[in-house]
Amino acid sequence: MNIVCRRSVFHLCRRPSLIADAGKERGIHSSCRRSMVMPAWVIDKYGSNDVLRFNENVLLPIIHYPNEVIIKVHAASVNPIDVNMRSGYGSKSLNMSRDPLHIKTSGSEFPLVLGRDVSGTVMECGLNVKYFKPGDQVWAAIPPWKQGTFAEFVVASVNEVSLKPKSLSYTEAASLPYVMLTAWAALVNSCGLSKEKCPGKRVLIIGASGGVGTAAIQLMKAWGAHVTAVCSGNAVTLMKDLGADDIIDYTVARLKDQLKTRDLFDVILDNIGGTSEELALQFLKPWSGATFVTLVTPFLYNNDQLGIADGMMRTGVTLASKVIKHYYKGIHYRWGFFAPSGPSLDEVGELVDAGKERAWLPLARWICS
Repeated sequence: MNIVCRRSVFHLCRRPSLIADAGKERGIHSSCRRSMVMPAWVIDKYGSNDVLRFNENVLLPIIHYPNEVIIKVHAASVNPIDVNMRSGYGSKSLNMSRDPLHIKTSGSEFPLVLGRDVSGTVMECGLNVKYFKPGDQVWAAIPPWKQGTFAEFVVASVNEVSLKPKSLSYTEAASLPYVMLTAWAALVNSCGLSKEKCPGKRVLIIGASGGVGTAAIQLMKAWGAHVTAVCSGNAVTLMKDLGADDIIDYTVARLKDQLKTRDLFDVILDNIGGTSEELALQFLKPWSGATFVTLVTPFLYNNDQLGIADGMMRTGVTLASKVIKHYYKGIHYRWGFFAPSGPSLDEVGELVDAGKERAWLPLARWICS
């Protein structure tokens, strides 16, 4: 299995006996959990890099629900969420998702396997799975409250899985799902954009050279939007290669001053946070359905610091005040969150294989180089 990090590839070390076709050698069945183990990178507590441990005896995951599949992992990638989760960020919220009734004891999530992106082959299907079959080549982004993909096998719900684009290798395919679905959640779920609505829309992407930003550029260009990308000077060439219509180098002059020379926008996607929210009221078209969406929210931080109840109350008050403030100025204010979605990856896969946006394949290869 390969673990992909933005500019490098790491190999999951295994003994030769563990590299053989696991489905054939092990005879995977959901009733054999106690006698079957697999290698995985795990953490037994939250902390820095030294808590990461290679364990050759992690119990093989099993199918608990009839709509699940077991995937043999060929490649996985490292995202910022994995680094943050290793440190304990979001642990209270994620543990609530894992155990909403608080039945389990504290620390029961360990040993925890990190990793969200995966590309691989289906090894076993639940009784209600009709769309996939063993041997299918798939890709997916696993929700952060589930055991992750830095392992030989991972379990996923069928609504999280999609057939892998044929034009991408396993390593290339593992670089896209999480960032692509995060961009999708922000632009489609939060802003209501679609391939029918995008033509003619002016979209500003702040932090365009990051993983989510590059994915957002490709999606918007494939759907016919006009994209303005904000990045540093060393990413200008990449932005051009991805098809951005207008590029703003924020290191040359103040972003606000440069934006004053542009027409107003229909959508602003903020990947940076901080003072960028101030731009929404000045550079979005008022009273036209224009939307500002940010991926930098205090939701998980508030829950970690204040507990679930007080944290959600603080978050609710913060969000409501911002929504009302912008609404009175004729602008929609939204927060964006990653959402796993196999059907969304189906559409992305069609765009990749159809070659409607020529940058998809080179970007995946750039990330993996």
